[in-house]
Amino acid sequence: MDVILFGASGMIGQGVLRECLLDPDVERVLAIGRSATATDHPKFHELVLKNLLDYSGVESQLSGFDACFFCLGVSSAGMSEQDYRRVTYDITIAAASTLARLNPQMTFVFISGAGTDSSERGRTMWARIKGQTENELLRKPFKDAYMLRPGVIVPLHGIKSRTTVYRVAYSVMSPLLPLLRALFPSSVLTTEQLGRAMIKIARQGAPKRVLEASDISRV
Repeated sequence: MDVILFGASGMIGQGVLRECLLDPDVERVLAIGRSATATDHPKFHELVLKNLLDYSGVESQLSGFDACFFCLGVSSAGMSEQDYRRVTYDITIAAASTLARLNPQMTFVFISGAGTDSSERGRTMWARIKGQTENELLRKPFKDAYMLRPGVIVPLHGIKSRTTVYRVAYSVMSPLLPLLRALFPSSVLTTEQLGRAMIKIARQGAPKRVLEASDISRV
């Protein structure tokens, strides 16, 4: 399986990349982002683009892939609706539109979030925009598309979030995380679980196109 990965430098993306590189069924990983990572692996290739809204100059490098794992995202804290929409909706849909045209047999797996508003009409800005993004992705002509809505995600294997507030929160919560996982095993996921679930979904599909944390834990 050949995979395109967006957001490889983020916490979730790092976890997904680790599992892809470890999985014998994944033969090639192409990471697309605005900056290079420090990853060195025979399976791994990178495409650094300053403008993630335009793929016209690199389309020849984007064909022949079986799956896209879209893990790129930002916190909405302190962001205007316009700026958050640009990152969450515009960049995602620009990538998906190009990939669907070049790879109609591709499975697209999108990291969304718990509480996403599929109606697109709620009061919470980030949830509306996530919902709009999910709905548009589900209309794209991929072989399959899946929206994953994890809640609490525990980073493993030395992985850390690039967002300061999240790093502080994980540091404060770290003594409680084993207890939370024991009490809520289907709601608290690890980066390892999430990465493995995404690979399995791309390979075998899933019974639902929108998966909450409990659904992901059962994959």
